[in-house]
Amino acid sequence: MSASPRQAEKLLGRLEWTVIRRLDGLLQGDYRTLFRGFGLDFADLREYQAYDDVRHIDWNVTARTQVPHVRIYNEDRDVTAWFLLDLSPSVDFGSTEVSKRQMLTEFTAVVSRLLSRQGNKVGAILFNGISDYVVPPHAGRRHVLHMLDKVLANPRLLRSPETDLNAFLGRALSVMKRRTICFVVSDFVSRPGWERGLNQLARRHETIAVRLIDPVDTALPDMGMLLFQDAETGEQLFVDTVDKRFRRRFEALAAHNEDRLMDAFAAAGVDVLELSTTDDLVDAVLRFAHMRKVQSRLGGGGALPALAGA
Repeated sequence: MSASPRQAEKLLGRLEWTVIRRLDGLLQGDYRTLFRGFGLDFADLREYQAYDDVRHIDWNVTARTQVPHVRIYNEDRDVTAWFLLDLSPSVDFGSTEVSKRQMLTEFTAVVSRLLSRQGNKVGAILFNGISDYVVPPHAGRRHVLHMLDKVLANPRLLRSPETDLNAFLGRALSVMKRRTICFVVSDFVSRPGWERGLNQLARRHETIAVRLIDPVDTALPDMGMLLFQDAETGEQLFVDTVDKRFRRRFEALAAHNEDRLMDAFAAAGVDVLELSTTDDLVDAVLRFAHMRKVQSRLGGGGALPALAGA
């Protein structure tokens, strides 16, 4: 698949008019609260206190002294944000006209533009299930357009090996040298073990998990006989959605997977923003703003519950 710069310009222009313009009115231009605490420079070390964020523990000093120590940071004026974008085949799914991939693209466009308008730098690492593509961080609208062009041009794979998010997050960690904010935008459909990569990422960076979801992920409607295809492997299976027992089993498995995901996010200490294919982007960013305000009042410690749409 190829994309022209005109596609990126058209998309960003539409979002600036329909989403960012509305956010300017609702947030009254105050994005400092939205992004507070993301620009951090190391300042000092001190012994760990009960109220400290465990993500700021310096494990090397702690191991050397046998006493837990935390790093103290000074807030910097500028922010560098990385978007770790999972573009593997499963994100092409959408039970309506909107796919997870479209929500990923538009969320990335809006948040990166909000950041870049304040002079902050944004970058991205794109993962299509097989290979990565790095867009180094820069500031400005032109750079956001360049980033969007790469996302739109990233080929849609008909199938790929089972997505390995752990490997992707590990490679991303080696790219991001300085402490930063990173948005991991994914449906988190992956081979087991991705939790390790997320834990390592959250130890070094302010990490937000933006989880892409669709209503059919949790509940199947009664639609008769359907042909299901695994987006990653291409495996196909006929399913009778009229069968109430099958739908209940599906919902039970989905609920179990939901609990497992939330436990993994909590263990890593990351905040979670759930982004549905039925969401309004303005509402999604406002939920994100609310999450940042709550975290600021709590002193930045610990993960918050997933914020989902109504």
